[in-house]
Amino acid sequence: MKYGFVRAAAATPNIRVADVHYNGGNIIQLIGRAEKAGAELLVFPELCVCGYTCGDLFGQNVLLDGCLAALSDIAAATKGKSMLVFVGVPVRLAGVLYNCAAAISGGKVLAFIPKRHLPNYAEFYEKRNFQPYRGENTRVGLNGEQIPFGNKILFRESNHPDFTVAAELCEDLWVPAPPSVSHALAGANIIVNLSASDETAGKAEYRRLLVRAQSAKTVSGYVYADAGEGESTTDMVFAGHDMVCENGEILAESEPFGEGLAVSEIDVEKLAFERRRINTYYENSDASGYEIIPFSACKGTDTLTRKIARLPFVPQGEDALGRRAELILSMQSEGLKKRLAHTNAKCAVLGISGGLDSALALLVTVRAFKALGKDLRDIIAVTMPCFGTTDKTLNNSLRLMRELGVTSRTVNIADSVRGHFKDIGHDEKVKNAAYENAQARTRTLVLMDIANDENGLVVGTGDLSELALGWATYNGDHMSMYGVNASVPKTLVRYLIRYEAARLGGEAEKVLTDILNTEISPELLPPENGKIAQKTEELVGPYELHDFYLYYAIRWGFSPKKVYFLAKKAFAGAYSDETLKKWLVNFYRRFFSQQFKRSCLPDGVKIGSVALSPRGDWRMPSDACAALWLAEAEAL
Repeated sequence: MKYGFVRAAAATPNIRVADVHYNGGNIIQLIGRAEKAGAELLVFPELCVCGYTCGDLFGQNVLLDGCLAALSDIAAATKGKSMLVFVGVPVRLAGVLYNCAAAISGGKVLAFIPKRHLPNYAEFYEKRNFQPYRGENTRVGLNGEQIPFGNKILFRESNHPDFTVAAELCEDLWVPAPPSVSHALAGANIIVNLSASDETAGKAEYRRLLVRAQSAKTVSGYVYADAGEGESTTDMVFAGHDMVCENGEILAESEPFGEGLAVSEIDVEKLAFERRRINTYYENSDASGYEIIPFSACKGTDTLTRKIARLPFVPQGEDALGRRAELILSMQSEGLKKRLAHTNAKCAVLGISGGLDSALALLVTVRAFKALGKDLRDIIAVTMPCFGTTDKTLNNSLRLMRELGVTSRTVNIADSVRGHFKDIGHDEKVKNAAYENAQARTRTLVLMDIANDENGLVVGTGDLSELALGWATYNGDHMSMYGVNASVPKTLVRYLIRYEAARLGGEAEKVLTDILNTEISPELLPPENGKIAQKTEELVGPYELHDFYLYYAIRWGFSPKKVYFLAKKAFAGAYSDETLKKWLVNFYRRFFSQQFKRSCLPDGVKIGSVALSPRGDWRMPSDACAALWLAEAEAL
């Protein structure tokens, strides 16, 4: 376990019904295989030591004694292995037989967790052989030792308390109030389920939905191990459908009737952070009666099998991306639609630069006007060329306005800015912050005054990535009357424009494609040989890196070390470690120093799980010190 990642595995052994020594041997073999794969947590199916389909053989002491003997061999096989293992076994207590999960580690059986809910409908008849357990924790004798037995048991790694595990069995998941809810509220970040869910048409999809939903509801990792090959097929067939899930996302899954081993890493630090963030999570928590059993199972590996996406804000797959793009554009336009209607604005006013953000804002505004049934000519799109404007961006601005059917205005602000320089005594040859920002503030002044003159509303264009880095002129492009892109990161802006371009088609698609292929720039410095001289990503760093850092550092609260670790995995081969570190340090420095700009943001619709509105998700003092974060980042 490193950086909170617990490598978890769900395994389905090949068994023979009632052949406990054969089954035990295969289980031991899979334990060895999982150890080589670096597993720290390993889960086997329900009653796998003997087989779920033993029927009335469960009444035979020969079988039950054989199961415990095989269990002792399995436990011995874990000696010297840094792993917590769960296997399914029948256990007698006070003359009653229970369907149990045996927890094993370090060569010993740590505890037995009995099944709470026994299915006795359709093809299931568990109550014929077993009883549900409803009592308090107790002890059961095994090989001269008293082993904890009960439903209220948590297993906690000795050196990493976030690695806390609890167990439930098969039907426990399918009932309205699964035991895993109580386990999670008592502190379990990972739930394991030992299952023998037979396969019927459509059941895999439903099972998958249950596992995802329960892990999301409990904000937990969920490891589901299913019975498979070797179970009796007299009336049922078992597919070995194993899954490793984290907070609603399936990380690894075995194909039904395929190889029964699913392995991935569950981030328990991430789960613990999310539970703390959700202030209602522990409102009804009750850990009374729970017994905590320590174990040791941390290998400290720094390899990951789970995929770390380079663009965490962008959905994977064209279908998913299309659905998400349509949803986000609808949310943006709905927010603006409400604001336009509420303020009784006659028109919307936007500054169009020929860049990504203003293009997206204009597309959203067109959607809002169509939804309101308003004339698109009441959208006043203004291009304001000055010292750094290139012919390409100016022409793309005008082409986009024309293709969308909005009112186009061109206001050359060069003379106004020069007049302002004269007023404040600034030498135009000195191309410092005043030289650049005077242009941005003049543009905002033009837009605000046009809006006042036309009884309109200024639509802001700045995006989430710029807000995170403070890459905006204070009281310039930083300000508007409603910011439609305020929670859209730069990496997602591109995909939204690409989606809308394809939807519109024709000349609109052509100009939007040209905008997508244009260097990102504020164009505040004169062009060189007619081309953009000021390239944003050369100054502040690649947006794909900063969006990655923003997602993990702010949404999940990861430390600089962990963010860097993930970035190296995600961007291997694309950036050197030195480059990743350079821009990570820059991210933290800018994020802290530029909070004052975020503290007075205009309204804007929230569209994702990361937002920096001072009225919504992010409340941070403008003078918070970055020393701790920078020290860790610079020491990487």
